[in-house]
Amino acid sequence: MSYRLVVMDVDSTLIQDEVIELLADHAGTRELVTAVTESAMRGEIDFEQSLRQRVATLKGVPETALEEVRSRVRLSVGAKELISAVHGAGGRVGAVSGGFEQILTPLARELNLDYARANVLEIQDGVLTGGLVGKIIDRAAKAEALIEWAEDFGEETAWVAAIGDGANDLDMFEVAGLSFAYNAKPMVRERADVSIDTPDLALVIPHLKLK
Repeated sequence: MSYRLVVMDVDSTLIQDEVIELLADHAGTRELVTAVTESAMRGEIDFEQSLRQRVATLKGVPETALEEVRSRVRLSVGAKELISAVHGAGGRVGAVSGGFEQILTPLARELNLDYARANVLEIQDGVLTGGLVGKIIDRAAKAEALIEWAEDFGEETAWVAAIGDGANDLDMFEVAGLSFAYNAKPMVRERADVSIDTPDLALVIPHLKLK
């Protein structure tokens, strides 16, 4: 058997950046947002609370900033190789993010991802309101997405691999058959099956036992 469904976090995993920090550059709140992000990644504060707190600082940022941020996003080294390897074995790749659908959807299309899910920024009259729309994608929702996508693929979760770097990924790690801590915080490395400490997602490939 091989791990033919791979579900990964987005910010600082699939991509090198934290999108909310790039957006915060437009609001002049990057320093504040970065501090809250790091605290949430360490599991020191509740993710939804921290997310809403950070998004609130984006109030008034023009919608046009999203396109500029999309252009600045940098894929992680080895991301395309990992996706290609999984697809080449008849597998599927999903990305689930505590970040934002407005950034992830076009990226997922570009990378030919099979699944993608993220939070939705509220936009009114061409500007960000500082709020979110719909269900919050937190650690529980990430695990739910993994289970849902496994069912859609017809694969048992025991043969799903999860990749992430923060506390928000730990529920996903618990339901996956194989978990990877990717350049992760210590508490995340302790809970993962494999730690990848070199910034290259292609290093995941040998562990998947793809044929």
